[in-house]
Amino acid sequence: MARRASSSLHPGVILGIIAVIVIAVIASRSFLGKKTPSFGDLAPLQVEELLENGNSLRGNEYVIEGKIDEKLRWTPHRGQVVSVRVSSGGGDELIGVEIPPEFDKLNIEREQKYAFRVKFRQGGIPVATGVNRL
Repeated sequence: MARRASSSLHPGVILGIIAVIVIAVIASRSFLGKKTPSFGDLAPLQVEELLENGNSLRGNEYVIEGKIDEKLRWTPHRGQVVSVRVSSGGGDELIGVEIPPEFDKLNIEREQKYAFRVKFRQGGIPVATGVNRL
């Protein structure tokens, strides 16, 4: 009696397919996982609160996300101040953010989106404690 051909896949082919899938998953995670860390552990700043009474926010940390409108001041020993355009319920608002000199290696450019982790100091002035380009 003649033997019939086997209709199942060879185990080597199955192992090869599994290996390709595993490599594809690992590669996609390594490429897609290269995003800059966000400040998801902090609450976003409510612009209305800042405009109402910025001094009441001192000592608290928030996240400000927006587009750099203008670089207002820069000195190598005191850092820089940038104007950030932030979207709010009533339209766009401009917020000044002080960037300390320890971030002097960053090349902050106009019309680019950034996320700032800020801590409010006396007078309701936001001072960056972290900067991420979006």
